[in-house]
Amino acid sequence: MPDLNRTTPESAGVSSRNILAFIDAIEEKGIGMHSMMLLRHGSVLAEGWWTPYKRDDLHLLYSLSKSFISTAIGLAISEGRLSLDDTVISFFPDKAPADPSPNRQAMKVRHLLSMSAGQEKDDLISLVMREDQDWAKGFLEREVMYEPGTKFLYNSSASYMLSAILQRVTGETTLDYLKPRLLDPLGIEGATWESCPLGVNVGGWGMSVKTDDIARFGQLYLQKGMWNGQRLLTEEWVDTATSFQVSNAENDVPEWQQGYGFQFWRCRHNCYRGDGAFGQYCIVMPEAQMVFAATSATGDMQGVMNLVWEHLLLPVKGDSLPGDDASRKALTDKLASLKLAGPSGTPTSTTAERVSGKTYDRSSGEGYMRGARFDFNQDGATIRVSGECHEQVLSCGYENWIDGTWIRGDKQFKIGARGAWTANDEYTADICDLNSPMRIAMKFKFDDNSVAMTSNVQYHFGPAEGPSFEGVAVG
Repeated sequence: MPDLNRTTPESAGVSSRNILAFIDAIEEKGIGMHSMMLLRHGSVLAEGWWTPYKRDDLHLLYSLSKSFISTAIGLAISEGRLSLDDTVISFFPDKAPADPSPNRQAMKVRHLLSMSAGQEKDDLISLVMREDQDWAKGFLEREVMYEPGTKFLYNSSASYMLSAILQRVTGETTLDYLKPRLLDPLGIEGATWESCPLGVNVGGWGMSVKTDDIARFGQLYLQKGMWNGQRLLTEEWVDTATSFQVSNAENDVPEWQQGYGFQFWRCRHNCYRGDGAFGQYCIVMPEAQMVFAATSATGDMQGVMNLVWEHLLLPVKGDSLPGDDASRKALTDKLASLKLAGPSGTPTSTTAERVSGKTYDRSSGEGYMRGARFDFNQDGATIRVSGECHEQVLSCGYENWIDGTWIRGDKQFKIGARGAWTANDEYTADICDLNSPMRIAMKFKFDDNSVAMTSNVQYHFGPAEGPSFEGVAVG
């Protein structure tokens, strides 16, 4: 895979001190950033991964996936396989209602792209739960309340329909279609995309790539579709997809009221972006010729963009700055030592000495745990958990994150874990899913002869309350 160019921030007109200030502000605000890359004029100025996250990790994009399905549609249009003004029902004569309403008949590909399909709500759950598993049929059965093109509704189901349309006209999944046309030329390797039960990539979410891949994607759009002297996208498509197509001014958050393009958000300062839930970013800043790519776990997505504008974009005035060796070294050192904070507590306690080596059998609780054994030392903890079908080991560092795997159902997750005694009788294990924003805190509270665990799950779409466990010491 050809690497991106690297250069010093000052040689590209960006102050190392400003990048340091951005990172410091991110950490001071407690934003769980996993990675970041800043590019200007096609070269990487700064890049970093917060341990336990790593450069080679695939990371779930959530709705940043939408910008990739948009790109696939743009490519298919350039190949003459469809047009923006094709009606949606024309692709699905076998799934459309027998007597479609005028609004249903008027819905076009451009309306799916611009989130103005005319539906009143995005009832995605009802599609996912259909007994016949036919999401496209369910979408076409929905009432279309408004004239398509007149009302913005953020609608992941519409993005799914784009993927379904693409598969109809090409005979390939979106991921397979993109591979020779976009992913291979950009050097994006190992990308994955979730599919619906009928084998259609879900389009509006579910894609996983590396941070470097997000940066390349943004740089392609900044370069108006050109990559290494080869045109991958038409300039017309790039301009159209990233320009104002429909108003979303009813939203009260600044970066979500600047207008919407074709699966791209408009931003202040004449910028645009693809983004995904909990802080997955591909921000393109054309006037400054900059790209910011990041993955994270945060509930404050506007706050991150405010810091990008304040520290990275607005201070840029020219194409070069005088060298600043001291600040550049400080930035280099900072980027090399990035680490997510773990639970605040102590490495051991008097309770640790008493319960280390003990095994507890389940007495009550909800979840997969049937038993647990605890071994504590100054460097962390080893928790052996027995479930219905297997036993697995959770290793937690105290000052450092420890990599491992965790099995839930039929899925295996790469994780990083860290822990501390948050009270004399309470040990907290913090677990990060290394391929997504999801983070789980498990609290084990020890009594004379028992332990009770509660858990909290953050940064995913699902219940916040995780598995529980109550156990009694045996042996």
